[in-house]
Amino acid sequence: MERARRDRDDEGRARSARPRDGLGRPLPYGAPGVERQPEGVVRAPEDSLREAQRLLDAGMPFHAHEVLEDAWKTCGDEGRGPERELWRGLAQLAVGLTHAARGNTVGGVRLLLRGADRIAPYGTGGRGPHGVDTAGLARWARGLAERLTEGAGAEGGAVTVDPVTEAPRLTAH
Repeated sequence: MERARRDRDDEGRARSARPRDGLGRPLPYGAPGVERQPEGVVRAPEDSLREAQRLLDAGMPFHAHEVLEDAWKTCGDEGRGPERELWRGLAQLAVGLTHAARGNTVGGVRLLLRGADRIAPYGTGGRGPHGVDTAGLARWARGLAERLTEGAGAEGGAVTVDPVTEAPRLTAH
């Protein structure tokens, strides 16, 4: 029996070449999809926040997660190591919203709460590094998690989450 070949990127790492929808779900080969975020991009913190916010506002939290994940994984660069868990928490909030919008209540709640717990220590007066609204984001994540949990226990079962209307503001204005 022949094993199916895995898609690989230019460096030989496993990476699905299937197109994805706005919530990051794989589509059939050849189907039109949303352009993927390039991986491993090192951006200035303000650029990461701006791009992630643009994607969140467009209803694409999975893609925002990819941007925030790059910031988290490259946090050792440019002396930003102490912010590593902040970026990790922000990425978890975005992927938590992704799971919630896909109807995965358990995964959404888990990641929203984990992300809120990670970013909370960074807020002095509610604002974290680079103007991140850590207090507001933690409140948003816990509130959405609570709504999801309550909805899952109610008759009918699920809370519908629209990623556009639920998109949080990453920075305080």
